[in-house]
Amino acid sequence: MMAERRVTVQTEAGLHARPAALFVQAATKAPMDVSVGRPDADPVNAKSILLVIGLDVRHGEEIVISAEGDGADAALDELVATVTANGA
Repeated sequence: MMAERRVTVQTEAGLHARPAALFVQAATKAPMDVSVGRPDADPVNAKSILLVIGLDVRHGEEIVISAEGDGADAALDELVATVTANGA
């Protein structure tokens, strides 16, 4: 079953620069495929820094993160934390 999270990006830089790098690092640690995208568009591979930055997600915009397989919920929780942490 596909696990999914809709989250509003809180990081000041959106999904660019350091927040994007942290997000991709967390996605890469997940043992399953992870995708991210805007609610109204096709998702991209969350393990690709170029694709994630290419989404051009800004502060305050909503994204959908999804993963499938064992540990998907834990992986998504970690990914949500990377874009909602104010310290990033």
